[in-house]
Amino acid sequence: MGIIKSLKCRECGKEYEPLFRYICEECFGPLDVKYLYPDSIRRDTFDSRTDKTYWRYFELLPIEDKDNIVSINAGFTPLQKSINLGKDLKLKTLYIKNDSVNPTFSFKDRPAGVAISRAKETNLKAVGCASTGNLASATAAHAAVAKLPCYIFAPSNLEYVKIAQALSYGAEFVAVDGTYDDANRVASVIGDSKGIGIVNINMRPYYVEGSKTLAYEVAEQLNWEVPDYLIIPVGSGAMLNAICKGFEELNEIGLIKDISHLKIIAAQPHGCSPIVDAFKSNRDEIFPVEKPDTIAKSLAIGDPGDGLYVLKRLRQYHGFAESANNKEIIDGILKLCRTEGIFTEPAGGVSVAVLQKLLDAGKIDRDSNVVCYVTGNGLKSTEAITEILPKPSIIKPDVQLVSAMIR
Repeated sequence: MGIIKSLKCRECGKEYEPLFRYICEECFGPLDVKYLYPDSIRRDTFDSRTDKTYWRYFELLPIEDKDNIVSINAGFTPLQKSINLGKDLKLKTLYIKNDSVNPTFSFKDRPAGVAISRAKETNLKAVGCASTGNLASATAAHAAVAKLPCYIFAPSNLEYVKIAQALSYGAEFVAVDGTYDDANRVASVIGDSKGIGIVNINMRPYYVEGSKTLAYEVAEQLNWEVPDYLIIPVGSGAMLNAICKGFEELNEIGLIKDISHLKIIAAQPHGCSPIVDAFKSNRDEIFPVEKPDTIAKSLAIGDPGDGLYVLKRLRQYHGFAESANNKEIIDGILKLCRTEGIFTEPAGGVSVAVLQKLLDAGKIDRDSNVVCYVTGNGLKSTEAITEILPKPSIIKPDVQLVSAMIR
């Protein structure tokens, strides 16, 4: 299994033992997991495996004993070659990495599964998260399998439907009378004081490791070739940073040869695009969005925790950042549905819309290989498009009348 060397500060480089910590004591920077990689890893190590989940990469994940893996069979999702959408966009080679088909219907099954497995391995007695949707469901599902109590911290005025899936798995809703930031702060304090593993806070170094498997799978599914562009929807920025880390690790251990041509695209919704604004203004500072206003709720993070690191990644990989407004997002959702049969939540619509805008602007070569990440299922947010869908017309049960309607 994965052999953890240390937790290393992303800012000052100080290293710590891999214990229950997530912030550097010297500079308060975030900590990342560093590994001792076994010399035996080759491409055929993975090619020969029958496990079709992200745990096929267990040597590169922060769990020492396989018995501690908590799996709901997430990952190794389709990398769909998108012939119809590619033709529509006049793009030579387009792939959709479709994480909407994970067990709880979003990519969050990856980081949640790794974090809950680590919680089990380190004998934590309970887990939880601060979330208003996808992460709550993923954390609660894995906690149910691990038989661990699970606490979901969220604003008390959250629509009940957004938390119903998590509650169905047996999680307890800690309804905080305040904003999401208030719920996040309460979760942080309670997690540290009660020894509860809050997956996206005090377990964050291990949690983000799950998202890097989105890089591993794309590389393997492309026969260990590296695409030219990655279109990645961005909220906090943690997933984008983790995907970059994943490709870098594969390069470090020799499974892929060259990542110098890889370009990273950060896609955000207009109305909550602080990273895009900073990138286009050539700033090294993120100005938080106090009141996000977008249908892409899963990306509506006004103060992105990994925002500065996203800016560094975009410059490192000669990438771009672009936003899409609500109309463009809806158009992206419907375009993906009607060309590839993939129903995405608005975050995926952001990815498709940004791809379209950058192609039209000449910033993406139409002869290149592009991977577009779709990270959540449209059934989780049908309210985003129901108003613009055609309404059914009632007709009497008369065969001739119905026949006359159908051309």
